Amino acid sequence: MTIRVLGIDPGLTRCGVGIVDVDANRVARLVEVTVIRTPSDMPLEQRLLAVGAGIEELLDRLAPDAVSLERVFAQQNLSTVMGTAQVSGVALHAAAKRGLAVGLHTPSEVKAAITGYGSADKKQVQAMVARVLGLAEAPKPADAADALAIAICHAWKRGGASTPIANGHTPAQDAWLAAERAAAKPVANRRLAP
Repeated sequence: MTIRVLGIDPGLTRCGVGIVDVDANRVARLVEVTVIRTPSDMPLEQRLLAVGAGIEELLDRLAPDAVSLERVFAQQNLSTVMGTAQVSGVALHAAAKRGLAVGLHTPSEVKAAITGYGSADKKQVQAMVARVLGLAEAPKPADAADALAIAICHAWKRGGASTPIANGHTPAQDAWLAAERAAAKPVANRRLAP
């Protein structure tokens, strides 16, 4: 069985949206990825309308089974948090109107699902997104790759991808270790939680 997930990295200036199909064996395929942009000098209500229209168009055209978003968390910059929260509300509303299941995932949850390491940096996440989806390079800008990571995380968690396999690692942890080995970075001193 295949699940189609629309992942959203919410932002008012750049809202990353990535859609993936993920099979029961956790093989993921890119369906579409985009960034919905709004100019900072546009009135707030018009920016939210534009982001909402972009998300709704993708929901209607690509008919995902579920929607996943990065959970809003406290940051130093209050205006950034507000914009992220407002866009999240618009996305949640669009998903609820269509009766879609929604998952909210913290940044560390997404990093752990994709790389096997909850404190991975952006480059590691982007490299693993490209590897998991069989892409020559990670989608740009980072918001696009982040949206795909959120979608993959949701599909894997929903399908039980966080369950350790025979060696005590999750599939994401094994993929991360393989990527680290390929890049010739030492991983011997890093402990992966089973």
